[in-house]
Formats: sequence, structure tokens, C-alpha cells
Amino acid sequence: MSAEPTSTTPTSTNAASTAPTATGMTSTDTNGAGGRAVPALAKGPGEAGETLRPHAEDAFAAELAALAAHDDRPRPVRWRLSPWAVATYLQGGTLPDGTVITPKYVGPRRIVEVAVTTLATDRALLLLGVPGTAKTWVSEHLAAAVSGDSTVLVQGTAGTPEEAIRYGWNYARLLAHGPSHDALVPSPVMRAMAEGMTARVEELTRIPADVQDTLITILSEKTLPIPELGSEVQAVRGFNLIATANDRDRGVNELSSALRRRFNTVVLPLPESADAEVDIVSRRVDQIGRSLDLPAVPDGADEIRRVVTVFRELRDGITSDGRTKLKSPSGTLSTAEAISVVTNGLALAAHFGDGVLRASDVAAGILGAVVRDPAADRVVWQEYLEAVVRERDGWKDFYRACREVSA
Repeated sequence: MSAEPTSTTPTSTNAASTAPTATGMTSTDTNGAGGRAVPALAKGPGEAGETLRPHAEDAFAAELAALAAHDDRPRPVRWRLSPWAVATYLQGGTLPDGTVITPKYVGPRRIVEVAVTTLATDRALLLLGVPGTAKTWVSEHLAAAVSGDSTVLVQGTAGTPEEAIRYGWNYARLLAHGPSHDALVPSPVMRAMAEGMTARVEELTRIPADVQDTLITILSEKTLPIPELGSEVQAVRGFNLIATANDRDRGVNELSSALRRRFNTVVLPLPESADAEVDIVSRRVDQIGRSLDLPAVPDGADEIRRVVTVFRELRDGITSDGRTKLKSPSGTLSTAEAISVVTNGLALAAHFGDGVLRASDVAAGILGAVVRDPAADRVVWQEYLEAVVRERDGWKDFYRACREVSA
């Protein structure tokens, strides 16, 4: 194998890493498995502003630009912002000119600082936590702030192949001309290595163990061998990788000790207080609601607090006053699920109500989140309704709404 790295910059990516061009068109993609060309899709006038879920670098482009303009601190090679500015982007703040940077992650600042600092070293970052602790959200915003592109992504599933992390082939060219750089289809990770960017691997523990281990050489040696060409791609400065994993899932592929040693692990905790969780849910629901033309969050502030209270009490196995112990259901009852319940409730209020979020709008969503096991969880829910909700002052309407959907 040649000791010299390839100088070829990847000319195509798979769908996960295709980014919009300056003209608003997506570049033509080549599918590594079948070698089929996917045509670019043109956008009509104004369509770019109607994206249901813009990438972080697009949704918060103004904030990133403002931070870059005021950022006079040292930046690692190929970083768009300094580590201080990246942390400020995630946690929020006010710039000298009065520009307000909205918080993207509400939690201990030290966690964010450790995560950002890790990316400035040669260690990869593993964001670990129970489902719904904003691992993917933090990963996306870190990549957007560091590299200006959060789409260099491998989505981990049980069917993720090795080619998604290493490289694949355009088989039409491979059969016609044999192995060559023109026939090579780079993975998002290979692209990030060649261009000095931040790659993302979501749900790492969902990926089969033998595929996971293809990351070991990449993370330890910072090189990706291409035996078929007798060459390799070496990572340039600025490359790093963020992976996310749940620590409560069952039936997943645990990381080998060799791979785990290649990461600095940062555990993202659940919100430490009800007020913090209410703030997170309110902010996120407000962002989603604006894109869907739903009622403003302040109109449903009381119901948001009740949803959060129910989730926290059942999750913790004790009421907020500490007086009554509770059985916990099988579900995680995460902050992300609370956001989903409230968003769905706002949609009900908007389309089938008077636009004000009420108990009847969130009751069905709560039931669906709590009762995952029809036998065991329904008993837990009924006991909670009768022992806690029924006796709580000011919750009579909530009790009636929950009883109606639980019948």
C-alpha cells in the first residue's frame, strides 16, 4: 500500500451528506450501492424558505454570522468560530452590539465546554444519554457552529453497511474500468476527513458491531485505507467526529472497549428541574409551532407545565412534593416526548378548538406516551390518575380529560 495519501477531494457524496449549492439546487448524487444517478431537484421561488425543518446552519444563519463578526478569539484550523463562540452559540448570550443568541441547549455550561473542547483535540466526541436528552440536537448544532455544515451525517441503524462509514463504489464505472478514484463513492466520514470537517454518526450503538469497528483506524490513525487502490485518505486538520448513543436501549450493539477508548464521552443528563424542562419544552414547541402556523406557546403555558409535571413524576417514581411514591411505566417519558405531546396538542387546539391549549388537547398524547405496555403501563397510569391527579387542586379538568381518553 502506498504511504502517500490520496490528493483526490471527493466529488460526490451519498444522500446524507449532499448539501445545497449556492444556486439553491442539490448536487447530483451517486448511490454507492447501485451506482444510480439521482437528479438534482430544482426549488421554486421562495421554496427554500418553506423548508419544514431547516438545517441548523440555515435556521440560525444570522446568529452564526453575528458571532463570527464579533469573534476575535483564536480558532482551531478550519473552524468557523472559536470554541468560546461555539459554546455561546449553544447556550445563548448577548453580543456587544445587542444581538441576542438564543439558547440551543439548556443545561450545565461545563458539559458544553467539555464537548466543544474535545472537538478541538484529536479525540472524537461521544454524546451519551437516555432517549430524549437532545443528543442529536446538540450534535447538529455543534457541527453547524464548527464546520458550517451539519449534513455530513451517517444515520445508524441495524442495516447500516460498512460502506456508509468507509466508502462504496459506482458499480457501472467499476465494471467498465475497474477500481479507480472515479469509481469511488466517498462516505460522509471520508468526505469530512478530506475536507477537514466535523462528521456525525447518529445512534452509534444501533450499528452492527463489525461496522462500528471500521471507525477504530479512522479515529486512532486518522487515516482510511483504500486497499483496492493501494492508497489511503488521511484526515486533514479540522476533522473530527461526533457520535451519539442511548444508554437505556435494549438489544443494541454495545461499543467494544477498543472503540470506546477512542472517544471522550459526555453524558447529557435529563433537565435537573421542572422549570428548566418547562423552558426547554416551551422554546422547542415555539420553534416547531412557528413553522406549522400553530398557536403561540404562552397560550398553553399552564398545560405545558402539567405535561412536564406528569412526565417527571412518573419518570422519577415520586410526586413533586415527595410525599407519594409512584410506579414508573416502561417508557422513557423524555423531554422530547413532552415536546411531541404539546406540539400535537397545539395542532388539535388550532384545527379543532379555539386556538388555546387545554387539558383535552394533551390528554390523548400523554396516554400514548405513558401506556406503551397495554397491560402493565395501564395499571400504572390508572393508579396515578386516581391517587395523584384526582386529588390535586386545580387539576379537575385534566383529570376528567384523562379519564375520558383512558376509558
